[in-house]
Amino acid sequence: MKSDHVIRTWKDEEYRLTLSDADRALLPQHPAGSIELTDTDLGSAAGGYWIPWPTLLFCNPTPVPWLPF
Repeated sequence: MKSDHVIRTWKDEEYRLTLSDADRALLPQHPAGSIELTDTDLGSAAGGYWIPWPTLLFCNPTPVPWLPF
């Protein structure tokens, strides 16, 4: 399989699904690796943490040492 077809199968799911099982078996593994994440991986992912800023800043009389200001 030509390299441009290999790259297209990695990027285009609709195109990949048109290939036969035999053709898909010949594809090399995607260089980025698996994108499957376990629940443990997702639980330890950084970001997406929400802090109710107005409540924290204006209604909390105790200082919060980790705030950047």
